[in-house]
Amino acid sequence: MKSTHKIAYTVGEPAGIGPELILQLAQTDDLSDVIVIGDARLLKQRAETLGLSLDNLAVLDTPVNDFRVCGQPDTSNVDGVINMLNRAIDGCLNHEFAAMVTGPLHKGIINDAGIDFSGHTEYLAERTKAAKPVMLLATSSLRVALVTTHLPLKDVCAAITEELIIEICQIINQDLRQKYAIDEPRLIVCGLNPHAGEGGHLGMEEIDIIEPALAKLKEQGINVVGPLPADTLFTPKYLDKADVAVAMYHDQGLPVLKSQGFGDAANITLGLPIIRTSVDHGTAFDLAGTGHADVGSLRTALTVAREMAVAS
Repeated sequence: MKSTHKIAYTVGEPAGIGPELILQLAQTDDLSDVIVIGDARLLKQRAETLGLSLDNLAVLDTPVNDFRVCGQPDTSNVDGVINMLNRAIDGCLNHEFAAMVTGPLHKGIINDAGIDFSGHTEYLAERTKAAKPVMLLATSSLRVALVTTHLPLKDVCAAITEELIIEICQIINQDLRQKYAIDEPRLIVCGLNPHAGEGGHLGMEEIDIIEPALAKLKEQGINVVGPLPADTLFTPKYLDKADVAVAMYHDQGLPVLKSQGFGDAANITLGLPIIRTSVDHGTAFDLAGTGHADVGSLRTALTVAREMAVAS
């Protein structure tokens, strides 16, 4: 889908594959609506290494300290990486860009540089003053949203509350309407425990927390079904009648989605005043500079960003 809206792409960790993904994609796809936010020297060097052309890319030069890194991250580049993110966010907030697509970051390197950073999702929410970000991953045939995101498994039960489930589902419902142009979104919701608690025999969270939350959402006119056992929810019987599956925690829903479409999925942040999508993979330092990185997820992330920009 072609779009007249400008899309910002942040190259992410300069030592990873983020810079070359956009270079590789530019050799085959029309990226005339994309503004690349990254170090121009780095992009030039990576293009020369891979024998690729820079001619079809518009670059908004945002320098890092050492542009010669490839496969070996350097904490001195972190300030530049954060500047890229801030430039894209601010551009979306002031309507210079219709959406932003983010290349992969390495959270460990950012934290090693002394910056408390738990992920793109949380940083975007703080920077845009959003009350509650919601992580949604999508392929062409499946959307999975998360009630909790980057938490240790031991902390998940305590984090799941009736209020949180209501808030997350309200945001999903609103953004599917506003950013996906779905008039009546259909949400199917996972239970927390095996067999969705099996009537309380395998846990009480479904009875005490999830069912009351869904009942209140139904009273608000939101189309929710559940809680359903996660081991059967991800089957055509339920998915064919839903617009999104809502998982209680990260590794309940995302392994299913990634087993179906890894490399062709996009990460979308709902609940923001801007549109943001991302690739569904990491920095892949071992592939940096080889030309073997798969552009499928970036292509999907750009496509979804364009579609959401048009729908909004």
